[in-house]
Parts: sequence; C-alpha cells; structure tokens
Amino acid sequence: MEDANHTGMVYFHFRPFSTLPEVQVLLFVAFLIMYLISLSGNISILLIIWIHPSLHTPMYFFLANLAALEMCYSSTIAPLTLASVLSPEGSIISLPGCGTQMFFFIFLGSADCILLAIMAYDRFVAICHPLRYTLIMSWRLCVQLSLGSLVLGFIFALQLTVLIFQLPFCKSKEINLFYCDTLLVMRVACADTRVQEATLFVVSITVLAIPFLLISLSYVFIVAAILKISSSEGRHKAFSTCSSHLTVVLLQYGCGSLVYLCPSSSYSPERAQIVPVVYTFITPVLNPLIYSMRNRELKDALKRTLLPRMQ
Repeated sequence: MEDANHTGMVYFHFRPFSTLPEVQVLLFVAFLIMYLISLSGNISILLIIWIHPSLHTPMYFFLANLAALEMCYSSTIAPLTLASVLSPEGSIISLPGCGTQMFFFIFLGSADCILLAIMAYDRFVAICHPLRYTLIMSWRLCVQLSLGSLVLGFIFALQLTVLIFQLPFCKSKEINLFYCDTLLVMRVACADTRVQEATLFVVSITVLAIPFLLISLSYVFIVAAILKISSSEGRHKAFSTCSSHLTVVLLQYGCGSLVYLCPSSSYSPERAQIVPVVYTFITPVLNPLIYSMRNRELKDALKRTLLPRMQ
C-alpha cells in the first residue's frame, strides 16, 4: 500500500524489440527512415497546399489538417521508440510521462479518425450535390468541422487518461510494447479496471465504429452517384478523388479495430507488437504517398513546384 500511494515513483519499462545488436541497429534505421519520410511527406503536402491557390478548397483544407495530425501523431511515439530500440534493456518512462504520451496519442488518433469521416462527407457533398457544394461546404463550416474533430479528440483523451491514471500502480511494471497503450497500462494496474475497460470500449465505438459506418454510408451514395455519370472520363475522375481517401480509411480503421474492438480474450502478444508498428510508423508513411500518387491535382502542383527548381 505504501508503494501504491507513491505513484510518482512508478516507472514503466518498455520491453526491447530484440537484444541482438544487429537487429537493434536494423530496426533503428528502419524506424528512423519511416519517421523521416512521414515527416517530410506530410510537411510537403502542407507546403504544397499552402503555396498553390488552386488547392485552397475544402478537400485540400481537410487534407492539410490530416497531414498536420499525422505528423504530430507519429512524433508522439517515434522519438521514445527510437531511443528504446537501441537499448538492450528497452527504455523507461515515468508515470506522468506515460500519461502525457497516452493523452496525445488518444487525442490525435481520435481526431484523425473523426477527420477521415468529415472528409468522406466532403466527398459525398462534392459528388452527390455538386451544384450546392460551395454553398454547403463553406469555409466557416470547414473550420467548425476541423475544430470539432479536435475538441472531440481532446474530450475523449482527457476522459480516458484521467480514468486510467486514477488507478493505483503498486510498482514499476514492464509493458510489452514501445509506447503507453491504454490496454496494456490498464493490465498492470493494481485494481479492478472494468470501468476503465468499458469506457475505452465506448470511446472506441464512438471513434472507430460510428465514423466508419458514416463513411461506408457516404460511399454507398457516392458510388451510386458515380455510376449514373454518363462519361467514362467523368466516372474515372470521380473515383480517383475518392480512392486515396478510401485506401487511407481502410488502413487506419482496420488497424485500430484489430486492437481496440477485438475481445480481450483474443489478445495476442505478437499481434500487440506488429499492429501498432503498422499504424504508428507505416501508415503515417503511406498516407502522404497514397495521396500524392493517386491525386492528379496534388501531383500537378508538386511538379509545378519542383520543375522550375530543377531547370
């Protein structure tokens, strides 16, 4: 009980990926490259959208917000992970540090998922109601929707973080992961966590399941509207504006659902290590690549930016 009352002295120890120096160096280089590509890719998208007035539309406004969220999201995890990879014993984090990391992870991850649903609504209005698009998707509404995603993410993160870190942690514990994940932190608490688990499930449904259902419903109407377009060129253009967003949605929601919507009885240590690597390192790398490769307007803007400098 004395240790439980001195929670400020508690540290969490992240288990190392490997104790072999060769594997550690290889993982460090791989993670560092992915992190740098993610940062440079998302910064490039932000700058290109900022520089080119032709991209000052609601669609690219939301894309710029997504790039900023992805950049901050990966930066919440990557620095400590890189330090942990090179250490044979792993790394440690204090209780306040763990709470801070968890808060920003939930905050940015939740806002990211909600923003993807907002982007689906933007595409729905653009394709299903093109004549009313500029009237419906006003700049005021776009800013309100973006701020709304941040506010909801902040509320969910604050609620979960406060609930979890009210639990007593009797002594320093090892976490079989490379960041302070809600599920694994709750598992090492010295108290009943049913309230926290129920709250996490409700938040996961709100952040993952409900937005995904809204996105799916939007795409049902979008596909129906696209199939009514008479010209094949028009159909191709409409599909191309949605394909990149849909690919990112499947990556983001698929990984999140595997971790937070699966029953606890199906927990697997191997999956608990691999899936977070995908959505904390690989997905932030793929997102800017997907948008830059599959979006003609963004590619054209990138060419206009780079070609004069290369000549």
